[in-house]
Amino acid sequence: MRTTRPRTTRPRTTRLLTTAAVGTALLLGCVTGPAAARPADSGRVLVFSKTAGFRHDSIPDGIAAVRQLGDTDGFTVDATEDAGAFTARNLRRYDAVVFLSTTGDVLNPAQQRAFEGYIHQGGGYVGVHAAADTEYDWPFYGGLAGAWFDSHPSIQPATVVVEDHAHPSTAYLPARWERTDEWYNYRSDPRERAHVLASLDESTYSGGTMNGDHPIAWCQEYQGGRAFYTGGGHTKESYADPAFRAHLLGGLRWATGTAQADCRPENGYRALFDGSAGSLDGWRQAGPGSFTLADDGTLTSTGGMGLLWYAASGLSSYSLKLDWKVTGDGNSGVFVGFPPSDDPWSAVDNGYEIQIDATDVPEKTTGAVYGFQSADLAARDRALNPPGEWNTYEIRVEGEHLRVWLNGVPVNDFTNTDPARSLRDGHIGLQNHGAGDEVSFRDVRIKELPAQGR
Repeated sequence: MRTTRPRTTRPRTTRLLTTAAVGTALLLGCVTGPAAARPADSGRVLVFSKTAGFRHDSIPDGIAAVRQLGDTDGFTVDATEDAGAFTARNLRRYDAVVFLSTTGDVLNPAQQRAFEGYIHQGGGYVGVHAAADTEYDWPFYGGLAGAWFDSHPSIQPATVVVEDHAHPSTAYLPARWERTDEWYNYRSDPRERAHVLASLDESTYSGGTMNGDHPIAWCQEYQGGRAFYTGGGHTKESYADPAFRAHLLGGLRWATGTAQADCRPENGYRALFDGSAGSLDGWRQAGPGSFTLADDGTLTSTGGMGLLWYAASGLSSYSLKLDWKVTGDGNSGVFVGFPPSDDPWSAVDNGYEIQIDATDVPEKTTGAVYGFQSADLAARDRALNPPGEWNTYEIRVEGEHLRVWLNGVPVNDFTNTDPARSLRDGHIGLQNHGAGDEVSFRDVRIKELPAQGR
């Protein structure tokens, strides 16, 4: 929200990120987004494809695909099957290491120690398909990959259900992604320790053994580094598929730190808005303007100043998560802790706004409690994705304590001391700020937390 000052021309402090993943997804006709732009060299990736067990004939296609993605996205790709590349000195050259359908015991103890040190120092890991069929006697690797292979049925079509629509690996995929591959069953469910990005609908194919909760792609922060895994990629055709290439590129961009996302485990949330028209039944528009619901499940602001607020029930102690994206120098915010009212100014006067606008003054910029407390700008700038890319807020309210995470990074910690603005019992809302302020939202979800003493 901005009510007292014109737009500032203060330059953005976030780095400009390539949108090649979006550009690739445009080939699918499933999204609209900014055109891809090739930056200067933005990093270096090592593709490792040594096998000590089954060898996939798609490995050369996978290496070629990653090289092509590097050409498009501006990162350098080296490929090797020589485990001697795993030294501390050599690994420091790389922003991420891709284990491309590796199998069996591929690293000796010294090489394992070098890779562990690389991850501890902030390195990135990307596991593709049989990377989960690797190093069964190395607990560190099992934790990094997230789960080990158990079995698989024959290659067949199946439906992949996208659970996270903001992560760069899944942001531009359809909600139900139909594709053919070899679908792994895993020895354990990674959901409790990793953030699941997509899962398999076991009713759409034969041979799934994970009792209806079947993650197939996930990410996590692991012992200082970043780890992304996708179970796809058995077939040669996968690496010619624009959707799978966009998925793989998004995982690479997150693992290298080029794009940001919240990869903390997420369990116990329920949807307040899931992208369907029916899930808007508990919401009410206050004031002028509106929100438009698109076929891809996003709500986009139009006109204003108004507020789409959740009228079905008040909220007390909770974790609120939602994804948002701006177009250009957009302006919006998420309101919490205000009483029920069809006057949008009631939320301004009686609640708190978590701002969305990266170009305003510190106490009125993205991550700020608008007009009351700036975000930690250094942390915010590291976490923020630019216009055209999705971001995720977690807004946690516990008593009068309000905390904000941006893409999994804590950026604000605020305590209310004004009885007139008590956070204990209130509503939430999404602002449509005004003409020209186009901001999109999706996947609004909430988890109830234990009530705090008064």
